[in-house]
Amino acid sequence: MTLPELRKSLTAVSLPSDLSVPLQALWHEAKGNWEKAHRLVQDESSPAAAWVHAHLHRKEGDLSNARYWYSRAGKDTSNLDLRQEWDEIARNLLFKPFISPGNLTLEVIISREAL
Repeated sequence: MTLPELRKSLTAVSLPSDLSVPLQALWHEAKGNWEKAHRLVQDESSPAAAWVHAHLHRKEGDLSNARYWYSRAGKDTSNLDLRQEWDEIARNLLFKPFISPGNLTLEVIISREAL
């Protein structure tokens, strides 16, 4: 799926079936359902979910909580406008695996075991 396709899906009643949990949360947030988006990511432990979680708290105006979640995601606090940040997060989650220092180390360990 591309970013324009994700944006177009926002006109549908139900979300696309092939979205990861963080992308599902972004979809629900864009549809105006902040609570559902928050429920989806609050118990997820991935850096991608933390990034979306940070965005949600930033949108809510809870900048202290947002900074915590940006840190958990391995990201600097965003200064983009909320729409631009939504696009940045979605683009990253759609087009490539989300990599943070923590899961990059895990990938190296897995690769060494495969040798």
